[in-house]
Amino acid sequence: MSRIEPEPSLNDEAARAGWLYYVGGMTQDQIASELGVSRQRAQRLVSRAMADGLIHVRLNHSIGACLDLEQALKARFQMTRCRVAPGLGPGADGVRAIAPAAAAELERFLRMPDPSVIGLGTGRALRGMVDAMAPMDAEQHRLVSLIGNIAPDGSASFFDVVMRIADKVRAPHYPMPVPVISPTSAENAAFHALGPVKKVVDLARAADVIFVGVGQMSNDAPLLKDGFVSRSELDEMQAAGAVGEVAGWVYDSAGIYLDVGTNTRTGGVRVTPGLARPSIGIAAGASKVPAISAALKSGIINGLVTDEPTARALLLQA
Repeated sequence: MSRIEPEPSLNDEAARAGWLYYVGGMTQDQIASELGVSRQRAQRLVSRAMADGLIHVRLNHSIGACLDLEQALKARFQMTRCRVAPGLGPGADGVRAIAPAAAAELERFLRMPDPSVIGLGTGRALRGMVDAMAPMDAEQHRLVSLIGNIAPDGSASFFDVVMRIADKVRAPHYPMPVPVISPTSAENAAFHALGPVKKVVDLARAADVIFVGVGQMSNDAPLLKDGFVSRSELDEMQAAGAVGEVAGWVYDSAGIYLDVGTNTRTGGVRVTPGLARPSIGIAAGASKVPAISAALKSGIINGLVTDEPTARALLLQA
């Protein structure tokens, strides 16, 4: 008895249309003929493939203007690594612009044959990086979170990326099993006194390379939008000079960590300024420029993946 093949789903059709367009080089008229649909439907399917992340497109040619910006930023901030992606135009999402370049940078380390420990922050930019990654086998490496993965309501932090990356690269992974920010400093200390937490913390401190997002501490601070700090806590830290945060740890315009606010209750591991090993920030957007600049000045990060508009703004501000 012959097996009845199931009807293709909408995602199946979109993926096939996207493949024919971006890889096969077919026109939308040719795709419509191949799939037996109208040209308008073929166009919608190609758009859906890109919008839903079914197809990832990477630029494999370095644009001259981006190379010039990379060299200028490296010289200005004494960076070890810098990648500048083409901008997507006014009002565009910076995460979309930099995600493929960030994914390529992480994949470069994952392809290295010698085992290493890769420390990871959280946030939209890192999640975009993971979504843009190609699956691979990287079992020789260990992935460890630098920041707690428990949200204020007890749920898993939405932008935690360690497990998402581990699914793609089949590497051992170590989430940080503490709240992102504990209600009190005493509770934070109690979590960090637990044996399993100590082991993850020690591993995170020994990371050979670090990838982190960079958050702004203006009124649109991710920590506020995601419910990790209150409005009054943000006001307190802004009054103390807060401009940015990396892995939940807040710092001022000189890149010096503050001793107020949530920094007394933040879980995980603080990225030490001036590390000899790579500490790569993944960030783009006008609102993040002061935070990125401060993190680069102090050496909290010594590498950067960003886009053209952000790179130009950093050079003007520095």
